[in-house]
Amino acid sequence: MTFSSDLDPEQRLALLDEWHETQREIARLEAKSAHLLAERARLMDEDVAEYPRHRDAIKRSMVAEYAAAGRRATGSMEGAFADAVALESWLPSVREAFQNGLISAAHVREVVNAGGVVREAVLNKKADAAVLAAYDAAALVVTEMESPFRTRAHVRQIASALVGETVTERHRRAAGERTVTVRPVGDGLALLTVVLPEYLAVAILDRLTQLARQVIETRDDREPVLDPSVIDDGPDPVFPEDISPEDPSYDAAWGSDVIFGESDTFTTDPFGGPFSGGPVSGGADADDVEHIPADTRTLNQVRVDLLTDLLLASDPTEAHGTALDNITARLQVTIAASTLADADDKLAELDGHGPLDPDIARAIAGRDGGWSRLFLDSTGMVVETDAYAPTESMRRFLRARDQHCRFPGCRMPVHRCQIDHNHDHAKGGRTAVGNLCHFCTGHHTLKHPDIDDRFRWSAWALPDGSIQWTSPLGRAYADPPPRRVMFV
Repeated sequence: MTFSSDLDPEQRLALLDEWHETQREIARLEAKSAHLLAERARLMDEDVAEYPRHRDAIKRSMVAEYAAAGRRATGSMEGAFADAVALESWLPSVREAFQNGLISAAHVREVVNAGGVVREAVLNKKADAAVLAAYDAAALVVTEMESPFRTRAHVRQIASALVGETVTERHRRAAGERTVTVRPVGDGLALLTVVLPEYLAVAILDRLTQLARQVIETRDDREPVLDPSVIDDGPDPVFPEDISPEDPSYDAAWGSDVIFGESDTFTTDPFGGPFSGGPVSGGADADDVEHIPADTRTLNQVRVDLLTDLLLASDPTEAHGTALDNITARLQVTIAASTLADADDKLAELDGHGPLDPDIARAIAGRDGGWSRLFLDSTGMVVETDAYAPTESMRRFLRARDQHCRFPGCRMPVHRCQIDHNHDHAKGGRTAVGNLCHFCTGHHTLKHPDIDDRFRWSAWALPDGSIQWTSPLGRAYADPPPRRVMFV
């Protein structure tokens, strides 16, 4: 691959640095905005202390005024006030990082949302006040290393580890709030909202995605589904199986456009008859053949159509393709061996999402024989296997270790990723777990050898299990490994 002009890396680095500093300045301004909201909330508390009977009205009025001034939704404004108060009252380390532009408002939102259970446990005297400080310190480490989406999963793990029993109680209580609602959104569309346990929602989305991908992969093989009612759509219709070639009405209905096969099977001549768009009998132009319109639906559109079919008709319709029967949902769960054996009730983990009720994890395990046990060393890291060939056990090891694409910030689950040799196999790289990891298709292609060196990334495994990516501009970005027990 060649280019007509040389690249200027200094200019590109300068733009990257300026953008990065601009993002930090935005974060600093958002932190200042949060501080102003916290100060306003403090004044509200003073008003409530003076007029306690009007607490709700005082708060609603304050939120409404800020929502109107900022042209924001009331719910969004309430969340912003909650985040600001949390930062000021019980997240000092996270607040300082926010004020210095080291983390974004999206990071703060995830920390506050996940930390609510910790705060509740302290207020209800179910946890010591020192637990809040521990959560603040641990959450800061995560936010400075991870994207907001990854931060969500990690801070949920931290919160559940600090107040595990409370999380279990909340999950079991919340399960009783399952509901389905419909809200019109205009233009003939509606929003169907289902509130259900998270592990079921993840499984439903995964199965819909697999079904949709299968439909898309096989839609070119689809055969036409012809409606026999075109023969006669009156109140007493006549269907193909009702007509015999000896019947006087046969020629009038079909002319010579029916082709009979063995065992009383038949089809229509594609160049004549009612399915061609020409006359019912004889004389149809061979160029007047109707074709099936191309299926151009997107993945999301196919998922919605499949969900509709599965809920209303139990099975996908013929128009949605074939080979869907054996597709089942996939869940990846972490659970301690002692909990799996019912010796204790430690929280399990729904990989990439958060804590999972141990009873639910045990129930899932009882329905699936594909779990594998892996051992950890004293640091909590999964130990490297002694196998050197890409066996199934090695692939299971890598799935358990990586959980998702190992590009910084990417959350693509491993079953949609490719296993890559960090040191190219063609250049002597070993097929060993220390040289293998999962990359999604988009990030895998960044380091593909076909890409010119001026645009190609490289990735190397570090001794601690981190994957260090180096950009074409020479900047290094590390993705640390998850550190926990894993059963898949």
